[in-house]
Amino acid sequence: MKSFDNLWSELNEKVQSKDPNSATVSHVSSGVHEVGKKVVEEAAEAWMACEFESEERAAEEISQLLYQIQALMLARGIKLEDVYRKL
Repeated sequence: MKSFDNLWSELNEKVQSKDPNSATVSHVSSGVHEVGKKVVEEAAEAWMACEFESEERAAEEISQLLYQIQALMLARGIKLEDVYRKL
């Protein structure tokens, strides 16, 4: 099982290494606008799953939203510590 911090470490490593075979690297490289659109899409899907679907589906959609949020942070150059300071 991954934690938010573990996911961050994994995604950050992939982006830093610029792995040409990584879907995450390709996604983050598409830029803030493209990644931001995925954040909005996943947020809507998480909301709808929480409203109308099972807890398992809601958790799945929320996990996808968390991934996209981290991808957006990486695309924008925001570090996890930057966000934690604002919590």
